[in-house]
Amino acid sequence: MSTRRSFLKTSAVLSAGLLVAPKLFAYDKKYIGLQLYTVRDAMGADPVAALAKVAQIGFTSVEGATYTGSEQFYGMDSKKFATLLKNNGLIMPSSHYRLGEDGKDMKGTILNDWQKAVDDAAAVGVKYMVCAWLSPAERGNLDHYKKIGGDLDTAGEICKKAGIQLCYHNHDFEFIQEDGKYPYETLLGTTDKDLVKMELDLYWVTKAKQDPIALFNEHPGRFPLWHVKDMDNTPKQMFTEVGNGTINFKNIFKHAKKAGMKYFFVEQDICPGNPFDSITKSITYIKGNLV
Repeated sequence: MSTRRSFLKTSAVLSAGLLVAPKLFAYDKKYIGLQLYTVRDAMGADPVAALAKVAQIGFTSVEGATYTGSEQFYGMDSKKFATLLKNNGLIMPSSHYRLGEDGKDMKGTILNDWQKAVDDAAAVGVKYMVCAWLSPAERGNLDHYKKIGGDLDTAGEICKKAGIQLCYHNHDFEFIQEDGKYPYETLLGTTDKDLVKMELDLYWVTKAKQDPIALFNEHPGRFPLWHVKDMDNTPKQMFTEVGNGTINFKNIFKHAKKAGMKYFFVEQDICPGNPFDSITKSITYIKGNLV
């Protein structure tokens, strides 16, 4: 029989656990990430200088974007790139990849030479490999999305053996209904919830007029990665710096635990000027308001 004394003792133990092991209960707030696509031109020209600048601005983690096709990380093999990250005090817990259905000869995709991609990701310390985008030719009808779900499960099994989690990153086209159902619902329902999780792009899901919090409540723990990008208050609803737009990040971040969020990455596909100026504005808002 439970007593008040035993309840208090249990509560004290739980509280102590929260203090010594916060990662069990929430995301690690010391990691503020950047999707390197935001500074793609600088990374293409001089990745050494670009990563140094990213770290200097205050980002502590990055998400990669170039492995597919080249089977390299910004022109480097896994060992060299891992050393570069370490030298800048950065981690790369996540990296983007293509499905590869529309490019049979393209290597380093989910459908072609995936084992090498997984091995290289593990060597860099990647924890999440993300299917980044489906080309128009890869989308198709709901039955085709079911097939994609099967392909993702197969890739997720390979990832799991390496201690890596596979994820899928959305845009807005997954929320165009077909036969009264969204392709995103098909992907969520077709894939194994443990093998395939989601990287929720908060800009694209908002542009598609969907509620991210409703998704978190319906699929708790399924969204370990977020893309944090804002939407400007114009008819075009373009990308803008975090905190400079209309998305209520403060409210969304209150539901991080329900979502299962572990890492988030700032991404701004198009910047009005120097991307480094834009990401500086974004991280300043994030540090002052979200973490």
